[in-house]
Amino acid sequence: MSETQQSDAPANAHEAWGEPRTRELTWYDPLQIAAQAPRMSGIEFLRRMRDGVIPPPPISAHFGLDIDEVEEGRVTFGCTPDESGFNPIGTIHGGVLCTLLDTVCGCAMQSVLPQGKGYTSVEIKVNYVKAVRGGGPLTAEGTVVKAGSRVGFTEAVVRDATGAVVATASSTLLVFDLQQ
Repeated sequence: MSETQQSDAPANAHEAWGEPRTRELTWYDPLQIAAQAPRMSGIEFLRRMRDGVIPPPPISAHFGLDIDEVEEGRVTFGCTPDESGFNPIGTIHGGVLCTLLDTVCGCAMQSVLPQGKGYTSVEIKVNYVKAVRGGGPLTAEGTVVKAGSRVGFTEAVVRDATGAVVATASSTLLVFDLQQ
């Protein structure tokens, strides 16, 4: 703060905030997970992750993402954000929703890739339709629009527990060879 800006907060303001909260995360070595990807098709890799044969990536622990369904060209994930995902006005931060949308867009693309191929997001366009108030369950569905040999296009939608659409996305993904 500059000399002309003074804080109105007393030195012990954090005491009035209540008890601090913590959250513990557990994950597995992401490089060991990634090393398995080149050895199988994308859909096989995702199904093994869904079935608990392969551990989920660390991002899943951060955002509470769970694979529900995997079929060629389509995936669904569940997510129940907790209060650590709230923004300053008491709704789920758009970044949480964007992460969920990016995940299902990418995994939808992965579900159609042959062994030895991977993807990365080139761009994502997100539309936030409705505020998510509270940590209720969300369901995200990603589908492939077009899967090319070098570039793919996907779409996604996130719905709240009532089935209302809260956000949508479209994504462009780069397809590349994985190192074996």
